[in-house]
Amino acid sequence: MKTATGVWRWRRNPLRRPTDLFEAWVAFAALVCVLLVAPAVGTVAGLEVDGTLQRAAREQQQERHLVPAVVVRPAAEPPAGAGPEPAAQHQTPQRTQIVASWTAPDGSSHQGTVPAAEEPPRAGERFRIWTDMQGRLVGRPLDPSSASVHAAVVGLAAALGAAALVETLRRLVVRRLMYRRYVLLDRAWAAAGPDWGRAGAGS
Repeated sequence: MKTATGVWRWRRNPLRRPTDLFEAWVAFAALVCVLLVAPAVGTVAGLEVDGTLQRAAREQQQERHLVPAVVVRPAAEPPAGAGPEPAAQHQTPQRTQIVASWTAPDGSSHQGTVPAAEEPPRAGERFRIWTDMQGRLVGRPLDPSSASVHAAVVGLAAALGAAALVETLRRLVVRRLMYRRYVLLDRAWAAAGPDWGRAGAGS
């Protein structure tokens, strides 16, 4: 890692410039941020996201219910030309749509079009679907372990992003220092250039 290379500019050297020492401090600060601050940012972000997702998972598990449903009949197929192209259907096969009936947790009866649980679907077959308390179809509730995985990914991404930001800032500072060194070198050369090689000029 190039972040720590500037730290070596701390060593005593008669040719060491003030900008070399400043670059060493910048490299040290960047190294501390990468080793300590970036992991802390990732941890905080991961914990925040995990708390939010875990609350959402608990709410979904309380609000969503797995209820039994019965196959009534296959759903009417869409007319030709109304759906995707045949080639697209061949590449991404879709589950058969059926008309099913179910009873909501509040006791109300419902009927609607849902994907078939098995292929081929047969009338009278029983399967289970996720609904809310009023019987409206909903997705599977978020699993707590999946929420933790998502939070860990977010935390890792935050830590890597913070480290990348620190390294980018370090590179910008070093580039600015290099530009300043070239400017000072040009000035020194312009001052010494007219006397370069002349007798009595110290060369």
